[in-house]
Amino acid sequence: MKQDKFLTGILIGIGVLVLLALGLFFTRQDKREYLADTTPDGVVHNYVLAILEDDYEKAYGYLADLENKPTYEDFRQSFFNGSVNPQNSGVDVGTAEINGDEATVTVTVFFSTNDPFSSGYQTEDRALLVLQNGDWKISAMPYNYWSYNWYQEPFKP
Repeated sequence: MKQDKFLTGILIGIGVLVLLALGLFFTRQDKREYLADTTPDGVVHNYVLAILEDDYEKAYGYLADLENKPTYEDFRQSFFNGSVNPQNSGVDVGTAEINGDEATVTVTVFFSTNDPFSSGYQTEDRALLVLQNGDWKISAMPYNYWSYNWYQEPFKP
C-alpha cells in the first residue's frame, strides 16, 4: 500500500515536470530585438540580426562608405551563393573599444558540427568600425558574416 502511494507520487511529480517543461517550451518567446545604433557594439549586434533575419537591405546600411564598397546586389548575392554563410554559427557580441573615430568590437563566433561526438568550437575575433557622419559603420567583420572580397581592389589583369 505504501509502495503504491510512493509510486503514484513519483508518477504525478514526473507528469507535473513534463507539463511544466511543455508549457515553458510553447510560451517562451524568442526575443531577438534590435539595439540602439548609437554604439559600435549595438551596430554589430544589429548587423548580425539583420543578416539572420534575411533583411539584407538593413544589413547593407551598416556597411561603411569606403573605397571598393560592394554594391547592394553583390552584397546580397554573397549570401545566396554561399560565400557568406552564417547559418551554422552563433555570435556573441562583446565589448567595444573606441579610439577616436575608429572602434573594435570583440565578437565570439560559435561553430556547430554535424559530428555527434564533437561539441563544436569557437573563435574570438574583432569587428572593425569607423565613425562616418555621426554613425558607426562596419568596415570588417569575422568570417561567416563577411566576404573576403568586400572592400578589396578589383583584380586587374
